[in-house]
Amino acid sequence: MNETSTPSQSDRSDSPSAPVERIRTRACLEALPAYVAGKPPVDDGRRRYKVSSNESPYAPIPAVLEAATAALTAANRYPDMGVRALREALAARHDVTPEQICVSTGSTAVIADLVRAVVDPGDEVVYPWRSFEAYPIIVGAQGGTSIRVPLTARHEHDLSAMAAAITDRTRLVLLCTPNNPTGTALSDEAIAGFLRQVPQDVVVAIDEAYREFHEPATVADTTALFRDHANVILLRTFSKLQGLAGLRIGYGIAHPRLARALTAVTIPFGASAPAQAAALASLQPDVCEELDRRAAALRAERDRVQDALAADGWDLPRSQGNFVFFPLGEHTGQFAAFCDEHGLVVRPYGTDGVRVTIAEPEANDLLLEICRQWRSQA
Repeated sequence: MNETSTPSQSDRSDSPSAPVERIRTRACLEALPAYVAGKPPVDDGRRRYKVSSNESPYAPIPAVLEAATAALTAANRYPDMGVRALREALAARHDVTPEQICVSTGSTAVIADLVRAVVDPGDEVVYPWRSFEAYPIIVGAQGGTSIRVPLTARHEHDLSAMAAAITDRTRLVLLCTPNNPTGTALSDEAIAGFLRQVPQDVVVAIDEAYREFHEPATVADTTALFRDHANVILLRTFSKLQGLAGLRIGYGIAHPRLARALTAVTIPFGASAPAQAAALASLQPDVCEELDRRAAALRAERDRVQDALAADGWDLPRSQGNFVFFPLGEHTGQFAAFCDEHGLVVRPYGTDGVRVTIAEPEANDLLLEICRQWRSQA
């Protein structure tokens, strides 16, 4: 009989009759960081704003909500596993074949599928840091090795350093533009120059969860970059501008071989019927027009907030996302607590800084007032 280790105190139950767990879990789980979700507001009777999760301040558009609700009438049936209607609509939108559209439960899940498809234990994944908090969790859970490349002093991707970090063990590079949480974005020229330095057998994923909030005149033409490079995959989501974060649906645009690999590893029936219906409704022309208006309004609010903060003396990275980032270093926790005391629930990142979502104007005005009070007491 194989020996088993003595269970630790944390493995024991308070109940003396409960069985003792002796299961073995993968060693790599011990090193995984925990994902920290945006803190919900405390229900203490006062008006509080949750600006910690980059959620849309707008409710779903009625036609989208109606489509999702209608899909619930067949909730006793499995959803379309092939997500055919949505994939066909997205393929037409991006001028690719439906087989090149890979749908899952949010773009985060597509990233997880991507890591499962190309990363073996010990393989390396290069990404900027700080960036999306799920990256190290997804890579580590697969047994991959994270190669975190620090952002520049301007809180941007250090593409030269990222290119230099690629080795024979590198299987995947993640680019996040606009970058979460700093809001900085990559240009066509910067991405194209980087791709010229990446071996063709290394996949480059361009994570564009916040693409719709970028100024349209300067947003990178990643579709053209995708067509020119067979190792590029684009990642998109319906969680942000479309306001479907609670339904969990996103997609990747991949070249055929990689698309087949993603299809092979994704969870069957992952995209629910209401999520598929809502996403499909979000692509209708009249809905897209309203979403464009919402995007423009959020960009205007973001610029208003950034301009006001700059006028008050704040030196922040210029964001192209639906959020702003305060690189406060060791004062991060204090600022987050100060915001919370004044009715604004924000997202702190260790000792790196605080991210604040651009929300309804009242919340944004409160942010500006809090920032003035913070500076006045500093």
